[in-house]
Amino acid sequence: MTAAPAPIAVALDAPDLETAARWAGLVAPHVSTVKVGLELYLRYGPDAVARVREAGGAQVFLDLKLHDIPATVAGAARSVARLEPAFLTVHAAGGPAMIRAAVDAAPGARIAAVTVLTSLREEDLARIGLEGPAHDAVRRLAALAVEAGAQALVCSPQEAAAVRAEVGPGVTLITPGVRPAGAAAQDQARVATPEEALAAGADLLVIGRPITGAADPGTAAADIAAALRRTPAGGPAASAGS
Repeated sequence: MTAAPAPIAVALDAPDLETAARWAGLVAPHVSTVKVGLELYLRYGPDAVARVREAGGAQVFLDLKLHDIPATVAGAARSVARLEPAFLTVHAAGGPAMIRAAVDAAPGARIAAVTVLTSLREEDLARIGLEGPAHDAVRRLAALAVEAGAQALVCSPQEAAAVRAEVGPGVTLITPGVRPAGAAAQDQARVATPEEALAAGADLLVIGRPITGAADPGTAAADIAAALRRTPAGGPAASAGS
């Protein structure tokens, strides 16, 4: 029996579309989702979504992090809705009217509100004028976004349990900043292992360079997926968060 794909979104941050499509084909048997980010989309446009979808068949997470006035975000969301992404990201800091505009403009996609970027540290929050600590800032933005209609939230795995407690079980929690044990954090500040992220209540783990930077991305994805299947369901953090 073929194992179900793991709840992983592989970030296809490739230098060109051919590489992104090749990665998508290698990882798709093992993961549920592939993520097209801002750089790839700006370089290749809708072709990026089409090519990675055709290459592997996994659902597409379109990570554009839209952040503008409501009318502009509505237009942008409407323009990409025809690509039928499973998820489309907006910044929660854009406010409830902006989030609602995206939800209304792209009814076929799950609008995922990005709370606080995983690259930001506590001292960064103060410098940009966002009242912390990070856990509190993330919870506030999460509650605001869900009230405005967001169906998913993006937060670091370190805040996943608190966010789950705040918004309940009906919202998809997406966690970047996920690194297998021993992998370098790189430019991520608030990180956890895949097993820790799932135990904290995450539904979809965003993993990029630990998979795409491997000699064989398909094997790397398969290994992480297998490790997650060996992880016992539940645990203290999971019980508290769902």
